[in-house]
Amino acid sequence: MESAAIAARNILTGLHEVMASGNHAQAKLNQVVNIIGEALSSEVCSIYLLRDGVLELFATRGLNQDAVHVTRLGFGEGLVGTIAENVETLNLDEAAAHPAFRYMPETGEERFHSFAGVPIVRSERAVGVLAVQHADPRKYAEVEIEALQTTAMVLSELIAYAGLIDEAGTIGSSQTGTVVLTGLPLVSGVAAGIAIFHQPNVRIEHTVAEDTEAERARVYSAFDKMREQIDRMANMAEFGAGGEHEEILATYKMFAYDEGWSRRINEAIDSGLTAEAAIERVQQRTRMRMRQIDDPLLADRMHDLEDLSNRLLRIVSGQMSTAAQLGLKQDSILVARNLGPAELLEYDKRRLRGVILEEGSLTAHVTIVARAMGVPVLGRVAGVRQTILDGDMLLLNADEKTVIVRPAAAVQEAFSSELADRQKKKARYAALRDEPSVTKDGKKVTLMINAGLRDDALAIGLTGAEGIGLFRTEFQFLISATLPQRERQQRFYREVLEAAGDKPVVFRTIDVGGDKALPYLKHVSEEEENPALGWRALRLALDQEGLMKAQARALLEAAAGRNLNVMFPMVSEPWEFDAAKQVFESQLEFLASRKKQLPSRIRYGAMLEVPALAEVLDVLLPKIDFLSIGTNDLTQFLFAADRADPRLAERYDWLSPAILRFIRRVVLACREHKVDLAVCGEMGGRTLEALALMGIGIDRLSITPAAVGAVKAMVRSTDMGAVQGFIEELLSNPTANFRQEITSWAGEQGVEIG
Repeated sequence: MESAAIAARNILTGLHEVMASGNHAQAKLNQVVNIIGEALSSEVCSIYLLRDGVLELFATRGLNQDAVHVTRLGFGEGLVGTIAENVETLNLDEAAAHPAFRYMPETGEERFHSFAGVPIVRSERAVGVLAVQHADPRKYAEVEIEALQTTAMVLSELIAYAGLIDEAGTIGSSQTGTVVLTGLPLVSGVAAGIAIFHQPNVRIEHTVAEDTEAERARVYSAFDKMREQIDRMANMAEFGAGGEHEEILATYKMFAYDEGWSRRINEAIDSGLTAEAAIERVQQRTRMRMRQIDDPLLADRMHDLEDLSNRLLRIVSGQMSTAAQLGLKQDSILVARNLGPAELLEYDKRRLRGVILEEGSLTAHVTIVARAMGVPVLGRVAGVRQTILDGDMLLLNADEKTVIVRPAAAVQEAFSSELADRQKKKARYAALRDEPSVTKDGKKVTLMINAGLRDDALAIGLTGAEGIGLFRTEFQFLISATLPQRERQQRFYREVLEAAGDKPVVFRTIDVGGDKALPYLKHVSEEEENPALGWRALRLALDQEGLMKAQARALLEAAAGRNLNVMFPMVSEPWEFDAAKQVFESQLEFLASRKKQLPSRIRYGAMLEVPALAEVLDVLLPKIDFLSIGTNDLTQFLFAADRADPRLAERYDWLSPAILRFIRRVVLACREHKVDLAVCGEMGGRTLEALALMGIGIDRLSITPAAVGAVKAMVRSTDMGAVQGFIEELLSNPTANFRQEITSWAGEQGVEIG
């Protein structure tokens, strides 16, 4: 054989002619095996395709024709099944010597010794196998294997368009039916919908090139665009100097300018492939190599190359749109490696039912946005690309840490029934919207919502909440590519106040840094060893004087003629509150000097998240109008436990005597100084935890909109005096299983805990 390119081109030319003919699919396949066999001087050429979850012999040259549609092998069964299961190539001089060899007497293959097979891959999954055999024992040359691989790639497209493969069952493993994946619950809830990938696989429409030079020019142009993108990323000032990102970008640049990579793509084009098919062909080869790499560092590098290949493929095909830009057609569950908050917000809330992430953490701001949207999220789900197909039915249960892929009818029915029960509960909670949040013994519990988006204010009316107890102003900073100008901030805050109407809104000043980094402010600090304990929230805001001044003025101007409630995050010592308040007071004086309309009243508050602040409440409380406890960070700091760490995420329970005793101390101090106290962390949005908080004297909660109905139902079924007596007694003599004690008591008392 002169070269792989020439052999492949001859085969592709023949395939193109066959597929363009008017013959039925089986006749075409019969011609295809003859074309391949002759081009490679092979005595046997066979095509196995995936049907009903098994690999069926569809066409052969050299084996007994009676075996066609009779010989069937499962994934992992025989040489053919092994190739499909592992998505790998086999090249054997003695087939029978391979441990996976299985003799199929109906084929008459006993007289053939050598064997070579390559997977027919579609969307990263094996949909069949292309195999050749010779009577004489011999290894196939590399150029022959390459010709087979190129041919198999083209075959996958041609076969798919002919409707011959069972695409619903195409997966790269022995699992062809229902699969259960597990992960880390990031946002609780359940949902059903079809799988939609955030970045859909590029569908290659044409594989055989009509003009090789034109295809080469398209690849060169795509390479130029991709390199420009990588260079632009590397040179962006927002990345700062030093850090892991530089190594990542250096690797990207190395691959982007790698001549070996571009040469292999060129060689694939020489064989007669289109630009898209050539890139995919080389990418397939890379994936096969990746499966053989045990070194995690090398594997990461190969993943980098795959990411770049996807970028190049998307550029050359012009298929740059995300699933959001293409639009959701039905109830969908989004699948992605990771997402930014802006990307998530692009999706149609009416049809987005859930999110599955390969990465993700409890504290990532995309998680917070998803929670605000009421969309369940399961993170840290391994192998989604290898298991889930675009369009698969998914049953997501973040509460149970699972997603069921391609569920059986009975499972789907049971899940639908569970969803219906949840909808009934939601309907019952919705009916409580206009009912007061009052306990059985007449004690009022104020329920407010947490928000961060303009549209979130609409949830006040929908849920019957009494206002916004925590408005996270950082969201507009996080989803913006540049620092939002004061005028833009002012407009945004005014729109939020107008949407809330006569209901109060508590604005928390910008809380960024640590896990919520702003790229355009990244240069202000060095890389931090413990970002959660580092230069963040009020510390960062006071350091960036211009940032806080602009926000202060924007809030004061937006609240002209209205009440303004301002809360400072992560106050550690009273002087920090004083400094933050002084920024607002100086801006107030400035506006007054310019005869600007001022807020009718300003209330200043602080967030208690740092335990140290509890020790100086006697100094702080006379200075403030209200105090809010942020239970997320408080828990983290009290237990010295990073809640983003899956090993610690559930180790330390909110229903812990340590936390409840700590909060009770704060309750007593606030009562003494007649300062309003609220809990605005996630703890208050869980019915059992909210019950415990009521038991220690908390009567103001700011929670996610989705939790308001359930918490109100709990409040209305509770006797405040009884729960306070019970919790007081329990805290005096804590047991090993605090949660179980409260759960049992609630059940006995008829408290509705969801």
